[in-house]
Amino acid sequence: MHVKDIMAKDVVVVDKDQNIHDAFKLMKKHKISRLPVINTNQNHKKEIVGIITEKDIALRLGSSKYGNLSPSHFHVSTVMTPQPLTAEPNQALPTAAETMLENGIGGLIVVESGDIVGMITKSDFLETCQGKPFNEIPVNERMNKDLTTIEPQDRLVHARRIIIDKKIGRIPVTENGELQGMITAKDIALAMMSFRKVVPDKYKPARIRNLLVEDVMVQNVKTISEETPVSDAAMIMLDNNFSGLPVAGDQGMTGIITKTDFLKLIVELEKV
Repeated sequence: MHVKDIMAKDVVVVDKDQNIHDAFKLMKKHKISRLPVINTNQNHKKEIVGIITEKDIALRLGSSKYGNLSPSHFHVSTVMTPQPLTAEPNQALPTAAETMLENGIGGLIVVESGDIVGMITKSDFLETCQGKPFNEIPVNERMNKDLTTIEPQDRLVHARRIIIDKKIGRIPVTENGELQGMITAKDIALAMMSFRKVVPDKYKPARIRNLLVEDVMVQNVKTISEETPVSDAAMIMLDNNFSGLPVAGDQGMTGIITKTDFLKLIVELEKV
């Protein structure tokens, strides 16, 4: 299979001069987590100048350096990653997956003759994880067992710091060893965005520091068993727009499987 076989063709873009509130609204509306950033040149041609993600927004809005600024004051160009990596439509899927893994990114803009023709993300790869051998591999063989967790009473800024330092997109929330919820970069971005809109500027830095994980986390998180085939896990994640699924055994949560784990599996199977 090639990139063109699974990429999204109707690509939503954002202009570099729009603000990050506009970018985040586009992501929410279209249920996507990243946007190519464009600039229209003098010849009215749209040039790709960057890419912006939910995580970029969360990290910038949580920064003490910009503690009292409204999201409307941040241009997309100040938050985006410039010179984004791209893929070609005829590129083999495992090659695209390997590029994403090696660079720690969740999506590639698909370009042909200088024009954006699609977007491929980790979610698109989940659709390929059906049938053999994916239905024969249990989740406990692919899940991440080295868990990073956080507690409900921890501060939101601490969760943001973990996401930066560990380069992860989500953190299970536990209390006394039991799973209480999940918090993601998207949750943090949404909370910071909403918070900054309603709190007067002079109070923002102090009050942001007092936001707790339990104020923002998603509760009643779905879990899967260690014996669940990875093909089933992929479908659950697709159907529910999850980026990761906690895995539970007899002694509670034993691991988590994420889209990154599926990319690693796809690359490994190609090399067998």
